[in-house]
Amino acid sequence: MTPTPNDLRLDDFDWTLVRSFLAVLDAGSLSGGAKRLGAHQPTLSRQVALLEAQLGAPLFERTGRGAAPTALALAIADDARAMQEGAERLRHRLTRARAETTGDVRITTSQVAASYLLPPILTALQVAEPGIRVELVASNALSNLLRREADIAVRMARPAQGSLVARKLADIPIVACAHVDYLARAGTPQAPGDLLRHRLVGYDRDETMVRGLAAGGLPITREHFSLMTDDQLAYGRLLAAGAGIGFVAGYNLAFLPGVMRILPNLPIPPLPCWLVTHREIHGNPIVRRTFDFLAEQIPRVLAGAGPVPCHQDGAKLSREDHLP
Repeated sequence: MTPTPNDLRLDDFDWTLVRSFLAVLDAGSLSGGAKRLGAHQPTLSRQVALLEAQLGAPLFERTGRGAAPTALALAIADDARAMQEGAERLRHRLTRARAETTGDVRITTSQVAASYLLPPILTALQVAEPGIRVELVASNALSNLLRREADIAVRMARPAQGSLVARKLADIPIVACAHVDYLARAGTPQAPGDLLRHRLVGYDRDETMVRGLAAGGLPITREHFSLMTDDQLAYGRLLAAGAGIGFVAGYNLAFLPGVMRILPNLPIPPLPCWLVTHREIHGNPIVRRTFDFLAEQIPRVLAGAGPVPCHQDGAKLSREDHLP
């Protein structure tokens, strides 16, 4: 008599056992089933015996010519094959999903952002998406996304090309700062006008700082700078060495030991942070996934929170991302 469902002991049901059962059923013998699966016959025999023990009845009658299915084996064969088909569909879907999140992406940003802002975020991306390989290009030059010099750019200016997809992530405060050793020697300025009596560290050919100070009502020009460099990393090291007063993105202070903010009410316009890519992001799941991840994590880090791995249902592109 075929056991009823209430007779079956399936608390520890294992798909591997059903797979072994079908291999023997289709091959007509234990040896044939083992060959189909690339397994050892004793292993296959133990798996079939375990399934029979769970079912409480034999599945095959061992004969000299092979293994003949019992009534129970024939009764459960269709459902077992449905399980096999489902397992195959799942395997194919997992393979496709893995392929969609495996590939290379090239990200470009400034030296400072590449050194201070993105490392913890890209580390979190590797945890969340180990199949994505990132090439980080640290350059102050604006790579041309239209010529595919990069897939994604983190820029501190809104891109002008209308064929790009861009999202504004944050406004980054620009702060006046100096090392405590310098302030101990020269004193701490109490008003914006006091800056003109201090040693100022500025940029050489880059006029971004001069324009920003002018927009904040500070008539500081290149001639007021005692030290100048257009290398952003060297600029930060000069401040950390106590060379004078400078102006940096607020998040940089965490990476400049001993450098502290001064004149907190200094009216310097913030620096906008934009995430940019090509419109064809919609056809590239690797670039799309990386773009979404950066869009989720960069504001967190700029706000002082650490990055966390997020899943593909996290930040998504919206209609507002497209430039007019």
